[in-house]
Amino acid sequence: MANRTDPLAKSIRGTNPQNLVEKILRTKIYQNTYWKEQCFGLTAETLVDKAMELDHLGGTNGGNRRPTPFMCLVMKMLQIQPDKEIVVEFIKNPDYKYVRVLGAFYLRLTGTDVDVYRYLEPLYNDYRKLRLQLNDGKFTLTHVDEYIDELLTKDYSCDIALPRIKKRWTLEAIGSLEPRRSALEDDFEEEEEKDEEDEQIADGVDSPRGNDKDYYRARSPTREKDRDKKRDTQRYRDREHERDRDYERDYERERGRGRDRDRDLRDRERDRDRDRDRDRDRDRERERDRDGRRERGRRRSYSRSPSRDRKDEDGDEYRSRRHHHHHRRSISPKRQRGGEMNEDEKPKRKREKKAVAMRDDGTDHPDPEIAEQNRIRLSLGIKPLRP
Repeated sequence: MANRTDPLAKSIRGTNPQNLVEKILRTKIYQNTYWKEQCFGLTAETLVDKAMELDHLGGTNGGNRRPTPFMCLVMKMLQIQPDKEIVVEFIKNPDYKYVRVLGAFYLRLTGTDVDVYRYLEPLYNDYRKLRLQLNDGKFTLTHVDEYIDELLTKDYSCDIALPRIKKRWTLEAIGSLEPRRSALEDDFEEEEEKDEEDEQIADGVDSPRGNDKDYYRARSPTREKDRDKKRDTQRYRDREHERDRDYERDYERERGRGRDRDRDLRDRERDRDRDRDRDRDRDRERERDRDGRRERGRRRSYSRSPSRDRKDEDGDEYRSRRHHHHHRRSISPKRQRGGEMNEDEKPKRKREKKAVAMRDDGTDHPDPEIAEQNRIRLSLGIKPLRP
């Protein structure tokens, strides 16, 4: 129960405030004697008394990595989560430097980026000494402004990983913070006025440098630093604008290339289809010409075929194709209409049928062996052998 976070405490950066400390270090703090004896039952009011008793700061030390009282009080503040006004009073305390450093460390862990810069940067003017205990148990000397600079610029402090914050010039660029004004700038202005009175020329001739006040104000280290920061901010904006412009130009170029590529593809497909149609038409024309040449050759062969009869080796006479064609057309009209044949035509027709049948069954083959086999095949009802 003593190690639990206050039920009314709000989550910091989306998690339990005590989770900002690593689990190993958190476990060592819970087991530490100072935590059990001195930090038990502390509240936001009584925590100040314990903070005033601190005489050094640090994370862990020794062979078993014991946490320091400073780290135990930081853990207690994360557990009870005091109000922001109390933490600001810790930071503004001018009498107790360790109370100020304790409040600064807690604000660095839990505060927003703007609050961190707003409340910690004024501590750059605090040059008091601090005792820092190292991991080996030895002590070293540091100063408040050095430790504040470590909180604002480093990622680790007192063995704790600090949350990331934005750079100051980034916050200035977006208008969240005003340019930092050094506390020494008033002293520089007083010195400028004094030098102006001492270096005035008696005869009233202006200084070759012009207005000394403006000259020294322009050469002020703080003003030069602020001017450099403004220049860097403007350069950053210009680079961002140029990067956006380059991105848009590259995007438009890629879009143009994509359109050209699509147009080329469409043109190539159109040309391919046109060539395919042209080849199809050419093939069709070739087929038509080939059919025409074949038809003309067939007609020419018909017109040039001889009309005389040809005789084979056995003396059998065959009529030519033209004569046979003429013979078919010479049939009497009555026979073509399906009428009866004349008495003179019947014996002739029977002889022709018998000759055709003899030629079809193969028994009249010139080779006696083949003719004999055809007779046997004919008696068995088998197809005769062809010559």
